Amino acid sequence: MTEKVTAGRDQLGDFAPQFAALNDDVLFGQVWADQANLGNRDRSLTTVLALMTMGAWDQLPFHLAKAKENGLQKNEAVALITHLAFYVGWPKAWSAFQIAKDVYGDEK
Repeated sequence: MTEKVTAGRDQLGDFAPQFAALNDDVLFGQVWADQANLGNRDRSLTTVLALMTMGAWDQLPFHLAKAKENGLQKNEAVALITHLAFYVGWPKAWSAFQIAKDVYGDEK
């Protein structure tokens, strides 16, 4: 991630300032910024996998869109969700596919 993330402060800064700072400065400012050990595409792929596994549907659209921005192609997202269906559950795959359809639209 090259742009500075301020979502924590924007959405929770007044309500939960410590959490907002950890989100923006540590998670996105340090962990995601460590390109020497893991690139953004791989971080996105891993994050999408984790969110789908947990059933974190509120966070999945943002991170799936970020994965697309970081180079995850539609066919790769479809293959990831299909693969995970056998490990995390068919209903979770259905939910993830609905989000993926919104993110990737009608791309062929």
